[in-house]
Amino acid sequence: MSTFRTVKGFRDFFPEECALRNYIAETWRVVARRYGFVEYEAPVVESTDLFRKKSGNEITAQLFCFRDKADREITLRPEVTPSLARMATARQRDFKKPIKWFQIGPCFRYEEPQEGRGREFIQFNADILGDSGPATAAELISLAIDTMREFGVSADDFIIRLSNREIWHGFLTEKNIAAEHATTFLSIIDKIERAKPDETEKKLGEIGLTTAEVRAFMASTDENHPAFADLKANLTARGLWQHVRIDATIVRGLAYYTSVVFEVFDLKHGLRALAGGGTYDKLCALISDGNVDMPAAGFAMGDVVLGILLKRTPGAQMKLTSALLAASSIDAFVVIADEAQRPHALASIQQLRAAGVRIDYPFGSQKVGKQFQAAEDRKARFAIVFGAEYPEVIVKNLIARSQTSVPAASVVDEVQKMLAEPAIGPLIA
Repeated sequence: MSTFRTVKGFRDFFPEECALRNYIAETWRVVARRYGFVEYEAPVVESTDLFRKKSGNEITAQLFCFRDKADREITLRPEVTPSLARMATARQRDFKKPIKWFQIGPCFRYEEPQEGRGREFIQFNADILGDSGPATAAELISLAIDTMREFGVSADDFIIRLSNREIWHGFLTEKNIAAEHATTFLSIIDKIERAKPDETEKKLGEIGLTTAEVRAFMASTDENHPAFADLKANLTARGLWQHVRIDATIVRGLAYYTSVVFEVFDLKHGLRALAGGGTYDKLCALISDGNVDMPAAGFAMGDVVLGILLKRTPGAQMKLTSALLAASSIDAFVVIADEAQRPHALASIQQLRAAGVRIDYPFGSQKVGKQFQAAEDRKARFAIVFGAEYPEVIVKNLIARSQTSVPAASVVDEVQKMLAEPAIGPLIA
């Protein structure tokens, strides 16, 4: 047995885990395209300064950053938004606005691994650039909702927690708190549900506020606040407002968000946020040194927490099981009952594969019983038997437990017809 292990926080993707990863990515891709988003990709490695520019020097503690052989400081990307801003501002004149792009790929953060969080993860990013009004936020929230529903997660199992940073800026103005305290204040709000009450009281006191007045404002902020009026109307028209809950504690920890912010949470398992995002109107200007001032909004969803939820949620679990079965199964297994027919079997195998049929077969001589067991193990719908009956072949339906004899010359057409019929039986129950 090998003494080597995966690096802490990283994952092996054995076939089942790989099938889960692919199912998640394919579902993200299907829904994003349904919404008219176009896929792009950015480098996995970027200049460390790109992330410093967005988040400050303290971000390096969370990065896999190192110097390459040319002594350049580079980083495995912890997120894709800075790369998106760099790419979009470099060629923004080449694209009609709004730009609707999505991306799926690995990201890396040097954090302590725990449930729902590793140092390597796959992330889905959906962003709209060139517009950041209520309609843009509604489009992104709708995409997040429909993505969850596509996975089979019902309205009883998740919620969109929605807020707007502008309401807190209004609160600070009303309380005559200097604008220079805004970043510190939002950081306190971001942690208010997790921090010790006395620590929160102390930090608020240092900028001239009390927990009581902050809590009172939070309690008074609901869906009737004017900051949510247009967004509520848009999502109500779509029949999606039922998935949304106003929650003033959602401010997102990243400083670049400017107004609407939201996170997706499960309702039954106490998992960390499944997705999060919002409006970031100043990032493009920051990344381009003020050369391109383009409003933007977007969100990201990771595969780690989502994968846990899909395994624990009944409706999602059924769809996941079906997807994993499809990934590991084949359409047919060719049983060579008479080794003299192997050349004919190989010719038919190649023809079937050329026609798109997923086929496997024994590489060497095996007992027929062992071959049928291999067909069952591979969850094949059919077994195609090449034996003494050739040029007739026997096609056995392993689900319905029936069989038929067909000429070898027409086996491709016959198998395709059979595959087009619904599969009914214990293997797909």
